[in-house]
Amino acid sequence: MFLVAGLGNPGEEYALTPHNLGFMVIDRLAERYGIRVTRKECRALVGVGEIDGFEVMLAKPQTFMNLSGDSLAPLMERHGVPLDRFVVVYDELDLPWTAVKIKPKGSAAGHNGMKSVVARLGTSDIVRMRLGIHPGHPLKSGADFVLAPIKRSQREDLEELVGFAADGVRSIIAEGVEKAMTKFNRRAPGLNNEEA
Repeated sequence: MFLVAGLGNPGEEYALTPHNLGFMVIDRLAERYGIRVTRKECRALVGVGEIDGFEVMLAKPQTFMNLSGDSLAPLMERHGVPLDRFVVVYDELDLPWTAVKIKPKGSAAGHNGMKSVVARLGTSDIVRMRLGIHPGHPLKSGADFVLAPIKRSQREDLEELVGFAADGVRSIIAEGVEKAMTKFNRRAPGLNNEEA
């Protein structure tokens, strides 16, 4: 079984913030594949179904972002999910808005949710999809920005990004991370940033 986890914060006040892009992608996958992500288990909301013939558990940790690993490590253990079938989707302030970066492993790069997952699992060999949220202008406070509602002018881009990311997750599951990287890693339009 694959475990696909989107990182975010529980609660209505965080629903449409950049920090909750991971949750949004899980919701889109759930909608597309008819998976109800409502069961409470290991401090997460989970649902099991199929994506392209593969058994998949979708998870949204309810621990708040900085403690995501406290939910996901026990969930993996309980269901015997191997590391190579674990995928984490989250926002990335180091990448420009709408950029997508899939990687088979790497550091948490300052993302507290991913830091927690890496610390609890004791490895950074975790497949991850990072979704760019940087607005392209200097920020007074990154922490305030990631928890502020996404602007109305960005909602169309947001729809496209979430759909594109859901396609990317399907590709990771059905075709493998290398092929998914080739097809879905993208820089933000109009930006020539190597990191993206």
